[in-house]
Amino acid sequence: MKNLVISTGAGISAESGISTFRDAGGLWENYDVMEVASHEGFLRNPDLIHRFYNQRRIELTKAKPNAAHLGLVELEKYFNVNVITQNVDNLHERAGSSNVLHLHGELMKVRSLRHEERVYELPCNLLSDKGLETSTHTVDAYGDGVRPHIVFFGEDVPNFEPACRLAAQAHVFVVIGTTLSVYPAAALLRYAPASAQVYYIDPNPASVPSHVHVIAKKATEGVKELIQMLTK
Repeated sequence: MKNLVISTGAGISAESGISTFRDAGGLWENYDVMEVASHEGFLRNPDLIHRFYNQRRIELTKAKPNAAHLGLVELEKYFNVNVITQNVDNLHERAGSSNVLHLHGELMKVRSLRHEERVYELPCNLLSDKGLETSTHTVDAYGDGVRPHIVFFGEDVPNFEPACRLAAQAHVFVVIGTTLSVYPAAALLRYAPASAQVYYIDPNPASVPSHVHVIAKKATEGVKELIQMLTK
């Protein structure tokens, strides 16, 4: 089977009702993103960070994978599919995708403040008696405080190198629902081999090299067209 590597951004989850801060001029649910999505913001006000992500988790449980997420699963019948996502939601996994690499962390997980390798999936009885909610008082089994398992602004992206390796092995490389302005994720396009077929799905596509096949449609429509093109 050929390797199909798919890089997804906020646009693929927008049709499931997941809001993005970039749609609101630097605000995310009426908060300055640097207050709720930065390392400095966490140091200044960890209580706000916990409350903010508690609410995001509750919203995520109400959202459902859309036709674009499900379409990528269908492509696993024809390709060895790896999804690299900038999104922190779990909609790819809930749709049934087998191989998902999260660049910016995972909303439904938290990790130890002292030992980053200790990552816990919510809900977890060891962490909280409130299901998906955490606070500055929440501790793990070792007595350590926890924080969202999210890559905040100002922090390294530990999964970028594994993502680059996947992109470099692609026979087909697809970008979906991103402005190609968020780095280092936007740089993945450069790692696709020169021999690879490259597609870009977005209703407002950014400027890309001439060899990239642009599908200027929202994710659900674009993925449907992509499936037809790749499987005919």
